[in-house]
Amino acid sequence: MYILAALFLDALLGDPKRLPHPVGGVGGIVRFWEKRLYPNPNKGQGGMLLCLAVLGTTVAMAGLLLLCASFYKWLYELTTLYLLYAALAWRSLKDQSLPVVQALFGDNMDSARVALSHIVGRDTEKLDRTDIIRASIETVGENFIDGVFSVLFFMTLGYMCEGVAGATLAAWLFKAVNTLDSMVGHDDERYRDFGRAAARLDDALNFIPARLGGVVILVAGLCLGCPFLRGVQVFLRDRKKHKSPNSAHGESAFAGLLGVRLGGGAFYDGVFEERPLIGYDDFREPDPFDILRAHSILDAAVGLSSLLVIFFLF
Repeated sequence: MYILAALFLDALLGDPKRLPHPVGGVGGIVRFWEKRLYPNPNKGQGGMLLCLAVLGTTVAMAGLLLLCASFYKWLYELTTLYLLYAALAWRSLKDQSLPVVQALFGDNMDSARVALSHIVGRDTEKLDRTDIIRASIETVGENFIDGVFSVLFFMTLGYMCEGVAGATLAAWLFKAVNTLDSMVGHDDERYRDFGRAAARLDDALNFIPARLGGVVILVAGLCLGCPFLRGVQVFLRDRKKHKSPNSAHGESAFAGLLGVRLGGGAFYDGVFEERPLIGYDDFREPDPFDILRAHSILDAAVGLSSLLVIFFLF
């Protein structure tokens, strides 16, 4: 099974570092079309054209790559497996936040802030110890949905429709939308209108996976002995406390299971952005071990997700 093999490779190797990463290729496609479409005086229309152009180019290039590889069975299998593996971000979620944990255990706050700046969009220069831990847990919670569960969701749908080629194209169609949103889906002067279509499309594709993924996180916590009822209570109450309709589902599940409070305002490019608090009322201050506990919940949630893949495909 290609999808499970891709998960295994991701757990074993993490993000490919010495090979060209397809996400970088998608980013190049976004920049290519943005340069040509941003001058459109109708920014909303230009943003919609950008989505069509990026998705069409990404699918066409992935399809062409599979077509060229299809002349040799071994090459086709290797290519599809690599593309499926590169679409996942399970191990990288842990690898990227471990330097934060190590710096916190060593009481090196400057190093912790620098390490955190590589994985979050907020300004990290003035964050205190608690804020750094919260941001790290939020990243794991939100990106389990974006980087793992949603990808597996669309891989499975694609496989059910068109086999392994369908799984590959569906995964990279989703990754293209996700990359578009991360690059242009911002609520600022440049992208407020131009990036609206990308942000809305990402919200639409993540709508079902975010809700299913939140439930998977809760069940994973139950399997690990976390306070399940508290997790459910926080999830049901706080899962909509975000300007995005999807982002707080993973965060609220992690907050409830760990018994900590997440969310709250932060600075982005020097501008303070107010956000609601997420978490149990009788919360405790998080400690660095909570990031490692979040990693354990993440691993269990990915394990449950793989069982769901097996259930639907066999």
